[in-house]
Amino acid sequence: MKQGDIRTFQKDGHIIYWGDAVTVLKEKVADQSVDLIFADPPYGIGKQFANFYDKWPSEADYVQWCKSWLDLCIAKLKPNGSLYVMTSTQCVPYLDLFLRERLHIASRIVWHYDSSGVQAKRHFGSMYEPILFCVKDRNSYTFNADDIKVEARTGSQRKLIDYRKATPTPYSAEKIPGNVWYYARVRYRMHEYENHPTQKPESLLERIILASSNPGDVVLDPFSGTFTTSAVAKRLDRKTIGIEWEEDYIKTGLRRCSIQQVLDGERLQAVEKNTERRNGNGRYGGATRAGQQDTLFE
Repeated sequence: MKQGDIRTFQKDGHIIYWGDAVTVLKEKVADQSVDLIFADPPYGIGKQFANFYDKWPSEADYVQWCKSWLDLCIAKLKPNGSLYVMTSTQCVPYLDLFLRERLHIASRIVWHYDSSGVQAKRHFGSMYEPILFCVKDRNSYTFNADDIKVEARTGSQRKLIDYRKATPTPYSAEKIPGNVWYYARVRYRMHEYENHPTQKPESLLERIILASSNPGDVVLDPFSGTFTTSAVAKRLDRKTIGIEWEEDYIKTGLRRCSIQQVLDGERLQAVEKNTERRNGNGRYGGATRAGQQDTLFE
């Protein structure tokens, strides 16, 4: 694929674009046509994504790039649409200030997770990622509160009574989640694992999609990676648009979204999740994919 090229794959209301996100958004996605956008871009902190190294010449260059695709995403949203943006703790102040001038930030969400490997030695290690939940119209947007309620332990387990009311009443057994979410990160031996360094949990995407879209709505992910957004949205009867540049991840998306099982003569296969126990060298026996060497895991 050359810069500027776009390949399109689609089936039953689900589209995958193989190309650069900015180019695809400009050329293939109509303005005011999308109900929900979930954007989880590279964070500019030096991770390796297949053949792409996630590093910009400067922080200013990275922020300017983010602004370019964010402006496009805003244009693609319907008037009552919602945008969720995941970003790094370092970059969130820039994007927050940029977005609050263009949209209403309904919530600033913290996704926190368990520790992994060696933490920082000279500062407090990062154990969360911020998510900005933004809407075009603060008075008119989709939020399906009943679809995402969770257990309220005060009411369901402790059985407390609220005596502040005129008639004392038991606390509710359910509540709408707050803005601090705990979901375990996707690890190698989990059923949903794909070969990607920053794969997001299906459960996290499920909450976002249930809350901020309805069956039949269009859900777009401009940096699809493992296509978790598209896979979950499809399961929840939404239409999907996924954009990705890396060929390996395009193969994952075509398979996970059941659009096609062969690409350019290659049969698309899932990661083989070995169930053997870790050996004395800290490795699992077996291969991640057929023909590959075994890999060191956390």
